[in-house]
Amino acid sequence: MSGFKHAHAGGADWAEVARDCARQLDPIPEGANLGFLYVTDALADDLTSILTFLRQTSGVEDWVGTVGMGICAGAQEYHDAPAAAVLLGAFPADSFRVFPVLRGGLGDMPAGLRGWVDDGAAPFAVVHGDPYNHHLPELLEETASGLSSFLVGGLTASRGSGPQIAGTIAKGGVSGVLFGPQVQVATGLSQGCTPVGEPRQVTEAEDNIIMSIDGKRALDVMKADIGELLARNLERVAGYIHAAFPVPGSDTRDYLVRSLLGIDVDRGWVAVGGAVEAGDRIMFVRRDPISAEQDLADMVNGLKARLPSPPRGGLYFSCVARGPGMFGAPGKEMALIMERLGDIPLIGFYGNGEISNARLYGYTGVLALFL
Repeated sequence: MSGFKHAHAGGADWAEVARDCARQLDPIPEGANLGFLYVTDALADDLTSILTFLRQTSGVEDWVGTVGMGICAGAQEYHDAPAAAVLLGAFPADSFRVFPVLRGGLGDMPAGLRGWVDDGAAPFAVVHGDPYNHHLPELLEETASGLSSFLVGGLTASRGSGPQIAGTIAKGGVSGVLFGPQVQVATGLSQGCTPVGEPRQVTEAEDNIIMSIDGKRALDVMKADIGELLARNLERVAGYIHAAFPVPGSDTRDYLVRSLLGIDVDRGWVAVGGAVEAGDRIMFVRRDPISAEQDLADMVNGLKARLPSPPRGGLYFSCVARGPGMFGAPGKEMALIMERLGDIPLIGFYGNGEISNARLYGYTGVLALFL
């Protein structure tokens, strides 16, 4: 047996959803000691009740999770409806620790937990973040560097309240679970975009406004890269063309994608969804269903090829802008993954941002497999 089991359900209310999940989890995997729980935002206010019910019926005490605009489990996706997804895992004794919400930094972490990390290290962590915490990028970086951990996860997404689960219900920062070296994990990142030009250098910028690239007006450079057809009608650029910032030192040509927020045609300025400084590297990318599907397939195939053994279970963190909005139909994104990995226990959610290697991404899919 893999020691992992997942469940998912939609329903009229939280009680129906929770009972259905509990039925699917019975019998509980032998040695199950950690649960992951994701619910759609329609059940955000009922998260405490769902967690209490699952904790009682499963006997598993340690839980982490959060709320998404959608959730996924196996080849199934749920959007705009009350639903929950659960993954139970049997991990080696003393191989993980749930950590509470960190709002101000590692100083918020209990001393006993920090001692556990110092004694045995925590090379991997699954984390959930509050998108309304303006210090989130710094929090992620401090957590990763201070604990020497590779972080993966996602940001809560909700039209109402956005709680996280970290033993108890809380919100406001970063929370999750740290894993010791006994837990083997493999991860992959799917960008879902295709470059339309070569990386260039920002030569003048202020806040999120780019004035010039390679010494030329930023808009003129963008037009040259995206081609004459799009350049003639810039209204078609919105949601299709994005700015991408290559990650320094990456050996996988990794980059951070940011939305185009505005264009000043007269001055040739371009506004993006994030702070930019002179000297930053930038390129323009296109985002479309064909590119997203091919990139996801390549990521999963590549990840599978380097696995030393079949995965026992996994987690998938995708962007709210992906799912049926990108892939054309509910379940298509997850079906593509499951076709390549097989029928493994896999759950996840659609969030306001994705986390891989402590970096905050957008429009991506992040896959973590437990071996």
